[in-house]
Amino acid sequence: MTPDPTFLDALAAADRPLTGMWLCTGSPLVAEICAGSGLDWLLIDAEHSPNGLDSILAQLQAVRGYGPVPVVRPPALDTVTIKQYLDLGAQNLLIPMVDTAEQARQAVAAMYYPPRGVRGVGAALARASRWNGVDSYLHTAGETCSLTVQIESEEAVANVEEILAVDGVDAVFLGPSDLAASMGLLGQQEHPDVMRAVEHCLTAAHRVGKPAGVNAFNESTARHYLTAKARFVLVGADVTLLAQGSRALAARLADGGER
Repeated sequence: MTPDPTFLDALAAADRPLTGMWLCTGSPLVAEICAGSGLDWLLIDAEHSPNGLDSILAQLQAVRGYGPVPVVRPPALDTVTIKQYLDLGAQNLLIPMVDTAEQARQAVAAMYYPPRGVRGVGAALARASRWNGVDSYLHTAGETCSLTVQIESEEAVANVEEILAVDGVDAVFLGPSDLAASMGLLGQQEHPDVMRAVEHCLTAAHRVGKPAGVNAFNESTARHYLTAKARFVLVGADVTLLAQGSRALAARLADGGER
């Protein structure tokens, strides 16, 4: 058995930026619908969404084989949680709120078995190795995974070059919402100062040859960041599409269909 290509592999193979969306419902059925959309990648979120180990596993199973690369975001930089996600077979992790190079090194250590890292050894019990069906999994596991760290504070922006220099950090992802909040601009993700900070990080990543991505639900903003060297973007979420669509449907029929 052979593990799937990683998110880093997909980025390296692409001749254009990769477009994706959030999966926040916790539903494998919704995840499967989104997997058939034609998007390049899907982010299964457990930081702000009701996703636990069971629902993450079910969604990984639901989307496999459709095409989009699944990336999973844990609720925090936590070694135990990362170990559990990796054992579930989540090959691509996006770690939120990484502010310093030291935190980035902690994230890298959590991804690898000793001696490079501190990941606990239980591959024989885990889907990641297909229950020992993947040859030499313990020795090659690091090659089957990718690590993206999230830059979403003024401190992280100030430290972005040092974070990018950490061996094992494969990519960075910009979170304008929390970044705006940390700058005293809560809810103003498209404030010029916020966008300049995002662009600074995109440029820094491009300079050292590491992919950088950004969250941008506004299509024009997403296109702007793509011109600023973003290699991957998130442009929507299952929950927002459902909320917007259902509200629009209700609004169209609010007059009892008499139009």
